[in-house]
Amino acid sequence: MKYEGMIYRPPSEADSLILQVTVGCSYNRCTFCGAFQGKSFRIKGFEEVKEDIDEVSPYGAEVRRVFLADGDALIIPQEELLRILGYLKEKIEGLERVGIYANARDILRKEPVELRALREAGLGMIYLGLESGNREVLKRIKKNASIDQMIQAARRVKESGIALSVTVILGLGGVEGSKAHAEDTGKVLSEMDPDYVGALSLMIVPGTPIEKEIETGRLVLPTPFGLIEELEIMIQNCHFTDCFFASNHASNYLALRVRMPKEKEEVLKKIREVLKRKDPALLRPEHFRAL
Repeated sequence: MKYEGMIYRPPSEADSLILQVTVGCSYNRCTFCGAFQGKSFRIKGFEEVKEDIDEVSPYGAEVRRVFLADGDALIIPQEELLRILGYLKEKIEGLERVGIYANARDILRKEPVELRALREAGLGMIYLGLESGNREVLKRIKKNASIDQMIQAARRVKESGIALSVTVILGLGGVEGSKAHAEDTGKVLSEMDPDYVGALSLMIVPGTPIEKEIETGRLVLPTPFGLIEELEIMIQNCHFTDCFFASNHASNYLALRVRMPKEKEEVLKKIREVLKRKDPALLRPEHFRAL
Protein backbone atom coordinates (compact mmCIF):
# COMPACT_ATOMS: atom_id res chain seq x y z
CA MET A 1 0.00 0.00 0.00
CA LYS A 2 1.32 3.42 -0.94
CA TYR A 3 0.46 6.19 1.52
CA GLU A 4 1.41 9.84 1.19
CA GLY A 5 1.88 11.69 4.48
CA MET A 6 0.11 11.02 7.76
CA ILE A 7 -3.16 9.13 7.40
CA TYR A 8 -6.20 9.86 9.59
CA ARG A 9 -9.30 7.74 10.02
CA PRO A 10 -12.29 7.72 12.40
CA PRO A 11 -11.93 5.64 15.59
CA SER A 12 -14.64 3.27 14.38
CA GLU A 13 -12.50 2.41 11.34
CA ALA A 14 -9.64 1.08 13.48
CA ASP A 15 -9.94 -2.41 12.01
CA SER A 16 -10.59 -1.25 8.43
CA LEU A 17 -8.26 -1.37 5.47
CA ILE A 18 -7.28 2.25 4.78
CA LEU A 19 -7.25 2.98 1.05
CA GLN A 20 -5.90 6.41 0.18
CA VAL A 21 -7.84 7.68 -2.84
CA THR A 22 -7.18 11.40 -2.36
CA VAL A 23 -4.21 13.21 -0.83
CA GLY A 24 -4.95 15.95 1.67
CA CYS A 25 -8.11 18.04 1.94
CA SER A 26 -9.57 20.14 -0.89
CA TYR A 27 -10.55 22.91 1.56
CA ASN A 28 -7.87 22.69 4.29
CA ARG A 29 -8.63 26.06 5.90
CA CYS A 30 -10.41 25.14 9.15
CA THR A 31 -8.48 27.01 11.84
CA PHE A 32 -8.28 24.09 14.30
CA CYS A 33 -7.18 21.39 11.86
CA GLY A 34 -3.56 20.49 11.27
CA ALA A 35 -4.22 17.06 9.78
CA PHE A 36 -3.28 17.98 6.23
CA GLN A 37 -0.68 20.69 6.73
CA GLY A 38 1.94 20.53 4.01
CA LYS A 39 -0.17 18.35 1.69
CA SER A 40 -1.17 19.61 -1.74
CA PHE A 41 -4.59 18.24 -2.53
CA ARG A 42 -4.99 15.83 -5.41
CA ILE A 43 -7.23 12.98 -6.45
CA LYS A 44 -5.28 9.80 -7.11
CA GLY A 45 -5.65 8.24 -10.54
CA PHE A 46 -7.56 4.99 -10.81
CA GLU A 47 -4.44 3.02 -11.75
CA GLU A 48 -2.74 4.10 -8.51
CA VAL A 49 -5.75 3.02 -6.48
CA LYS A 50 -6.11 -0.19 -8.48
CA GLU A 51 -2.52 -1.19 -7.64
CA ASP A 52 -3.25 -0.89 -3.92
CA ILE A 53 -6.44 -2.91 -4.21
CA ASP A 54 -4.64 -5.59 -6.21
CA GLU A 55 -1.96 -5.74 -3.52
CA VAL A 56 -4.47 -6.61 -0.78
CA SER A 57 -6.84 -8.72 -2.88
CA PRO A 58 -5.12 -12.04 -1.94
CA TYR A 59 -6.17 -11.28 1.66
CA GLY A 60 -9.67 -10.21 0.65
CA ALA A 61 -11.40 -12.85 2.73
CA GLU A 62 -9.94 -11.21 5.84
CA VAL A 63 -11.01 -7.67 4.91
CA ARG A 64 -14.47 -6.74 6.15
CA ARG A 65 -14.35 -2.95 5.94
CA VAL A 66 -12.50 -0.35 3.86
CA PHE A 67 -12.10 3.34 4.63
CA LEU A 68 -11.41 5.74 1.78
CA ALA A 69 -8.92 8.44 2.85
CA ASP A 70 -7.96 11.38 2.91
CA GLY A 71 -10.01 14.31 4.11
CA ASP A 72 -12.97 14.56 1.76
CA ALA A 73 -12.79 11.69 -0.71
CA LEU A 74 -16.45 12.17 -1.67
CA ILE A 75 -15.19 15.01 -3.88
CA ILE A 76 -14.08 12.37 -6.40
CA PRO A 77 -16.24 12.53 -9.55
CA GLN A 78 -19.18 10.13 -9.40
CA GLU A 79 -18.09 7.77 -12.16
CA GLU A 80 -14.57 7.44 -10.75
CA LEU A 81 -15.89 6.77 -7.26
CA LEU A 82 -18.28 4.14 -8.58
CA ARG A 83 -15.35 2.60 -10.45
CA ILE A 84 -13.32 2.35 -7.23
CA LEU A 85 -16.24 0.86 -5.30
CA GLY A 86 -16.92 -1.62 -8.07
CA TYR A 87 -13.31 -2.76 -8.17
CA LEU A 88 -13.23 -3.15 -4.39
CA LYS A 89 -16.33 -5.33 -4.53
CA GLU A 90 -14.80 -7.39 -7.34
CA LYS A 91 -11.41 -7.97 -5.70
CA ILE A 92 -12.25 -8.18 -1.96
CA GLU A 93 -14.69 -11.01 -1.46
CA GLY A 94 -15.21 -10.42 2.27
CA LEU A 95 -16.10 -6.74 1.91
CA GLU A 96 -19.11 -5.68 3.97
CA ARG A 97 -18.86 -1.87 4.10
CA VAL A 98 -16.94 1.10 2.73
CA GLY A 99 -16.66 4.34 4.71
CA ILE A 100 -15.64 7.83 3.62
CA TYR A 101 -15.06 11.35 4.97
CA ALA A 102 -17.18 14.07 3.36
CA ASN A 103 -17.94 17.73 3.88
CA ALA A 104 -21.44 19.18 3.55
CA ARG A 105 -20.79 20.88 0.23
CA ASP A 106 -19.51 17.69 -1.38
CA ILE A 107 -22.60 15.83 -0.17
CA LEU A 108 -24.89 18.53 -1.57
CA ARG A 109 -23.11 18.36 -4.92
CA LYS A 110 -24.40 14.80 -5.17
CA GLU A 111 -27.97 14.37 -6.30
CA PRO A 112 -30.05 11.96 -4.16
CA VAL A 113 -29.97 9.42 -6.99
CA GLU A 114 -26.16 9.60 -7.04
CA LEU A 115 -25.90 8.93 -3.30
CA ARG A 116 -28.25 5.96 -3.68
CA ALA A 117 -26.04 4.64 -6.48
CA LEU A 118 -23.01 4.90 -4.20
CA ARG A 119 -24.91 3.04 -1.48
CA GLU A 120 -25.81 0.26 -3.91
CA ALA A 121 -22.14 0.07 -4.94
CA GLY A 122 -21.09 -0.53 -1.33
CA LEU A 123 -20.69 2.88 0.33
CA GLY A 124 -22.17 2.24 3.75
CA MET A 125 -20.94 5.08 5.98
CA ILE A 126 -20.35 8.82 5.53
CA TYR A 127 -18.45 10.76 8.23
CA LEU A 128 -19.40 14.45 8.36
CA GLY A 129 -17.69 17.05 10.54
CA LEU A 130 -20.24 19.43 12.07
CA GLU A 131 -17.74 20.58 14.75
CA SER A 132 -20.22 23.09 16.23
CA GLY A 133 -23.87 24.01 15.87
CA ASN A 134 -23.16 27.60 16.86
CA ARG A 135 -23.04 30.01 13.91
CA GLU A 136 -20.44 32.31 15.49
CA VAL A 137 -18.12 29.41 16.27
CA LEU A 138 -18.42 28.04 12.73
CA LYS A 139 -17.59 31.47 11.35
CA ARG A 140 -14.56 31.84 13.63
CA ILE A 141 -13.12 28.42 12.75
CA LYS A 142 -13.71 29.13 9.03
CA LYS A 143 -15.83 26.04 8.43
CA ASN A 144 -16.83 25.91 4.76
CA ALA A 145 -20.52 25.23 5.29
CA SER A 146 -23.44 26.88 7.07
CA ILE A 147 -25.69 25.31 9.69
CA ASP A 148 -28.47 25.00 7.11
CA GLN A 149 -26.13 23.26 4.67
CA MET A 150 -25.01 20.84 7.39
CA ILE A 151 -28.59 19.89 8.21
CA GLN A 152 -29.56 19.57 4.55
CA ALA A 153 -26.50 17.40 3.83
CA ALA A 154 -27.25 15.15 6.80
CA ARG A 155 -30.82 14.63 5.67
CA ARG A 156 -29.71 13.84 2.14
CA VAL A 157 -27.35 11.14 3.40
CA LYS A 158 -30.02 9.64 5.65
CA GLU A 159 -32.58 9.61 2.86
CA SER A 160 -30.12 7.76 0.60
CA GLY A 161 -29.89 4.88 3.08
CA ILE A 162 -26.21 5.48 3.87
CA ALA A 163 -25.37 5.52 7.58
CA LEU A 164 -24.33 8.94 8.88
CA SER A 165 -21.71 9.63 11.55
CA VAL A 166 -21.29 13.25 12.68
CA THR A 167 -18.27 14.64 14.50
CA VAL A 168 -18.39 17.49 17.03
CA ILE A 169 -15.59 19.12 19.02
CA LEU A 170 -15.82 20.09 22.68
CA GLY A 171 -14.03 23.32 23.58
CA LEU A 172 -14.32 25.13 20.24
CA GLY A 173 -16.34 27.94 21.78
CA GLY A 174 -13.73 28.63 24.44
CA VAL A 175 -14.76 29.51 27.98
CA GLU A 176 -16.84 32.49 26.90
CA GLY A 177 -18.88 30.61 24.31
CA SER A 178 -18.89 27.24 26.02
CA LYS A 179 -22.56 27.05 26.96
CA ALA A 180 -23.87 28.40 23.64
CA HIS A 181 -21.58 26.06 21.69
CA ALA A 182 -22.81 23.03 23.62
CA GLU A 183 -26.51 23.96 23.53
CA ASP A 184 -26.55 24.87 19.85
CA THR A 185 -24.56 21.79 18.86
CA GLY A 186 -27.01 19.53 20.66
CA LYS A 187 -29.94 21.24 18.92
CA VAL A 188 -28.39 21.01 15.45
CA LEU A 189 -27.43 17.37 16.01
CA SER A 190 -31.08 16.72 16.83
CA GLU A 191 -32.13 18.22 13.50
CA MET A 192 -29.52 16.16 11.67
CA ASP A 193 -30.62 13.02 13.55
CA PRO A 194 -27.52 10.96 12.63
CA ASP A 195 -26.97 7.28 13.24
CA TYR A 196 -23.74 7.99 15.12
CA VAL A 197 -22.13 10.97 16.85
CA GLY A 198 -18.47 11.15 17.76
CA ALA A 199 -17.48 13.86 20.27
CA LEU A 200 -13.82 14.90 20.36
CA SER A 201 -12.11 17.48 22.55
CA LEU A 202 -10.14 20.34 21.05
CA MET A 203 -6.40 19.70 21.02
CA ILE A 204 -4.13 22.43 19.74
CA VAL A 205 -1.97 21.44 16.79
CA PRO A 206 1.21 23.52 16.42
CA GLY A 207 1.13 25.84 13.44
CA THR A 208 -2.64 26.11 13.18
CA PRO A 209 -4.41 29.51 13.31
CA ILE A 210 -6.28 28.52 16.46
CA GLU A 211 -2.92 28.13 18.24
CA LYS A 212 -2.37 31.88 17.73
CA GLU A 213 -5.79 32.60 19.22
CA ILE A 214 -4.76 30.67 22.33
CA GLU A 215 -1.36 32.36 22.54
CA THR A 216 -2.84 35.87 22.26
CA GLY A 217 -5.66 35.14 24.72
CA ARG A 218 -8.42 35.63 22.13
CA LEU A 219 -9.57 32.12 22.95
CA VAL A 220 -9.37 30.60 26.42
CA LEU A 221 -9.85 26.85 26.60
CA PRO A 222 -12.25 25.32 29.14
CA THR A 223 -10.77 23.21 31.91
CA PRO A 224 -11.11 19.42 31.69
CA PHE A 225 -14.22 19.57 33.86
CA GLY A 226 -15.44 22.50 31.77
CA LEU A 227 -15.29 20.24 28.72
CA ILE A 228 -17.29 17.61 30.58
CA GLU A 229 -19.88 20.26 31.46
CA GLU A 230 -20.13 20.96 27.73
CA LEU A 231 -20.67 17.26 27.11
CA GLU A 232 -23.51 17.23 29.64
CA ILE A 233 -25.21 20.27 28.08
CA MET A 234 -24.77 18.89 24.58
CA ILE A 235 -26.29 15.51 25.43
CA GLN A 236 -29.11 17.18 27.35
CA ASN A 237 -30.04 19.08 24.17
CA CYS A 238 -29.82 16.03 21.90
CA HIS A 239 -33.10 14.42 20.90
CA PHE A 240 -32.54 11.54 18.51
CA THR A 241 -34.63 8.87 16.86
CA ASP A 242 -31.93 6.24 17.39
CA CYS A 243 -28.29 7.27 17.72
CA PHE A 244 -25.09 5.81 19.14
CA PHE A 245 -23.21 8.67 20.84
CA ALA A 246 -19.57 8.17 21.78
CA SER A 247 -16.92 10.32 23.44
CA ASN A 248 -14.34 7.53 23.51
CA HIS A 249 -11.87 9.32 21.22
CA ALA A 250 -8.36 9.59 22.69
CA SER A 251 -8.69 13.39 22.96
CA ASN A 252 -11.46 13.17 25.56
CA TYR A 253 -11.12 13.21 29.33
CA LEU A 254 -14.26 11.12 29.88
CA ALA A 255 -14.98 8.15 27.63
CA LEU A 256 -18.64 7.37 27.09
CA ARG A 257 -20.61 5.12 24.75
CA VAL A 258 -24.36 5.53 24.90
CA ARG A 259 -27.41 4.58 22.86
CA MET A 260 -29.88 7.44 22.71
CA PRO A 261 -32.59 8.06 23.61
CA LYS A 262 -32.74 4.78 25.57
CA GLU A 263 -29.68 5.41 27.78
CA LYS A 264 -29.69 9.22 27.80
CA GLU A 265 -30.79 9.77 31.40
CA GLU A 266 -28.43 7.09 32.65
CA VAL A 267 -25.40 8.69 31.02
CA LEU A 268 -26.41 12.18 32.18
CA LYS A 269 -26.53 10.84 35.73
CA LYS A 270 -23.01 9.44 35.31
CA ILE A 271 -21.68 12.75 33.96
CA ARG A 272 -23.26 14.72 36.79
CA GLU A 273 -21.68 12.42 39.34
CA VAL A 274 -18.26 13.05 37.79
CA LEU A 275 -18.90 16.82 37.84
CA LYS A 276 -20.07 16.65 41.44
CA ARG A 277 -16.97 14.79 42.62
CA LYS A 278 -14.49 16.69 40.41
CA ASP A 279 -11.90 14.02 41.07
CA PRO A 280 -9.08 14.14 38.47
CA ALA A 281 -8.60 10.40 38.97
CA LEU A 282 -11.89 9.87 37.12
CA LEU A 283 -10.47 11.47 33.96
CA ARG A 284 -8.12 10.24 31.26
CA PRO A 285 -4.60 11.41 32.22
CA GLU A 286 -3.27 14.26 30.11
CA HIS A 287 -0.34 12.22 28.80
CA PHE A 288 -2.76 9.63 27.37
CA ARG A 289 -4.71 12.18 25.34
CA ALA A 290 -4.00 12.28 21.61
CA LEU A 291 -5.45 13.02 18.22
